[in-house]
Amino acid sequence: MQDRRLSRPEFIAMMALLFATVAFSIDAMLPALPRIGGELTPDAPNHAQFVITVFVASMGLGTLFAGPLSDALGRKPVILGGAALYLGGAVLAGLGQTLELMLLGRALQGLGAAGPRVVALAVVRDLYAGRDMARIVSFVMMIFTLLPAIAPLVGAGIIALAGWRAIFAAFVLFSVLSVSWYALRQPETLPPERRRPLHPQALLAAAREVFAEPVARVAVMVQTLVFSVLFMVLTSIQQVFDIHFGRGDSFPLWFGLIAVIAGSASFTNAMLVGRLGMRFLIRKTLTAQMILACIMAAVFWSGILPAGGEFAAFILWAITLFGMIGLTIGNLNALAMEPLGHIAGMAASIIGALATVFSALLAAPVGQAFDGTPRPLATGIVLAVTGAVLLMRRMPER
Repeated sequence: MQDRRLSRPEFIAMMALLFATVAFSIDAMLPALPRIGGELTPDAPNHAQFVITVFVASMGLGTLFAGPLSDALGRKPVILGGAALYLGGAVLAGLGQTLELMLLGRALQGLGAAGPRVVALAVVRDLYAGRDMARIVSFVMMIFTLLPAIAPLVGAGIIALAGWRAIFAAFVLFSVLSVSWYALRQPETLPPERRRPLHPQALLAAAREVFAEPVARVAVMVQTLVFSVLFMVLTSIQQVFDIHFGRGDSFPLWFGLIAVIAGSASFTNAMLVGRLGMRFLIRKTLTAQMILACIMAAVFWSGILPAGGEFAAFILWAITLFGMIGLTIGNLNALAMEPLGHIAGMAASIIGALATVFSALLAAPVGQAFDGTPRPLATGIVLAVTGAVLLMRRMPER
């Protein structure tokens, strides 16, 4: 049988590009939200945020099916099929003349993006386990953070040159490049003898096994709350920059700076996780963020800082929020997946689906509550991170 492992640098870079399909599909849209709101929903500009939340929620739903299909059919067919659905959704969204049609296209994009997203994680689990998997995922996240760093700037450049609808052409090009690399270079990592038939009884048995694992249950709930923080920030940050701080024109540059600096968190996690352990890093990161979020909520609600000081504080806080992702998500995935390698596709599907769908549902009200200030955002983050800290205290030790 052909060796299923590429060199580690190429494997990490390729997985990072597949993972980045989701980040690019979200972050490149951020500079377009004011124009989408002004053109398609002028009476309710906050509704433009649904371009983000519909994509995320649909991706979560698609995640539920992508994993079981990949366990039955192999990893490659599902990634390639998801890419085809993503491409069709991008075309529909780019051509849609109403918000409803655009959201339908974004929903299809989200369903399709679930293939590369969840199955790529299963591919990593096929080849690596435990702290080694956490280290690989951390390096993947470190590299793929660079793309979100420039995605808003790319989106803004496309808008300036060809209008906001041309962003969807960029999505098509990106998906074709990333999936072609995978299709041509990565051998199938799930051989036929390890595949699980796609029967309802088998799927239910696998689901029961996932939910019966105490560590996996807690990891899913904590991951949901951490992801909800990410989506709260993503749905509100452009409006905070534009309306509250009056810096909409420079938003892509600031966002890039935030993402680049925060990307070091994944590298830090990769260096420390083998020595300190996954639970330690998750708990310390969430506790520190809970304290910081409470301080920032107090700052925004009291108005104690002058405008310039408040903006600087927001930038620094945003760096820590994105950095929190790099110090927790890879570890939470590895914790949940470690005892479930024999059903990696199904486990990745359930974990990804629950965390993504429910985090989008938690984040949507915070985004819709935007009132021209960061106060709703700060309040939502305090509640989410505090809940995550309390849940981590209940995670069993092995």
